[in-house]
Amino acid sequence: MDFLLSGVAACGACLFTNPLEVVKTRMQLQGELKSRGSYQVYYRNVFHAFYTIGKVDGLAGLQKGLVPGLFYQFFMNGVRLGSYAIIESSGYIHTNGRVSPVKTTVAGALAGVSGAVMGSPIYLVKTHLQSQATSSIAVGHQYKHQGMFHALANIHRQHGILGLWRGASAAVPRVSVGSATQLSTFSTSKEFVTELQVFPVNSWMVALTAGMISSVVVVLTMTPFDVVSTRLYNQPVDELGKGQLYKGFTDCFSKTLKKEGLIGLYKGLGASYFRLGPHTILSLFFWDELRKLYQEFR
Repeated sequence: MDFLLSGVAACGACLFTNPLEVVKTRMQLQGELKSRGSYQVYYRNVFHAFYTIGKVDGLAGLQKGLVPGLFYQFFMNGVRLGSYAIIESSGYIHTNGRVSPVKTTVAGALAGVSGAVMGSPIYLVKTHLQSQATSSIAVGHQYKHQGMFHALANIHRQHGILGLWRGASAAVPRVSVGSATQLSTFSTSKEFVTELQVFPVNSWMVALTAGMISSVVVVLTMTPFDVVSTRLYNQPVDELGKGQLYKGFTDCFSKTLKKEGLIGLYKGLGASYFRLGPHTILSLFFWDELRKLYQEFR
């Protein structure tokens, strides 16, 4: 039930934040491995990107990758949050009755790794679909997938079962860092807000406030890993399935830093917050409330 409730909570958040995921993906791929001022800027900021995609690709363009997005959230976050919930309920994250920042960080990272490995093939397809655009505003490598199942079958046919886990080397650090940050700050913030007694006991505002605090920390720590992950997943590959731009996580990180500077690793930071912020707040809020509801009706 922990896994099911976690997956449902993440899917609920995804319905609201998927358009921002499309915007974030495009902005992270814009000007890939090019110095500032040497490429055409199609998306000036998150609001301009939102307007441009809606105008050129239509409103449906803002929901590209929704189906794999929902599958990814259900399986990845179902495993990630479900695993963390089991660890939490076992009492592991507490020391002397209080939440331990170290233990929550370790538990969050381990839960994140398991979720990242499980959801990697779906995230690969989601990235491909969300980067696909009309040629006049296209950025990054353009795949020609017709949908999630067509993409999975096509990748499997060309590169085998291992081809579906291409980019997992970036997914594991991305999700483990994000998960460790998110869950440790959420648990700590929730305990802190509860102790302040600003809200009534078991109020939904406690989880909402803790989620808002957690979202800021998550975006700042996760964005560089997110940029690298997006680029590794979306890069073109040869007939053997090897990336033509990057050899792996470290190579992508160093090349981006060398060519685009530190700002390159924080491309789409605004879009990342508008996407990761609400998604973190909503998924943690839904997760906490669904678990409380389940406990009441057990």
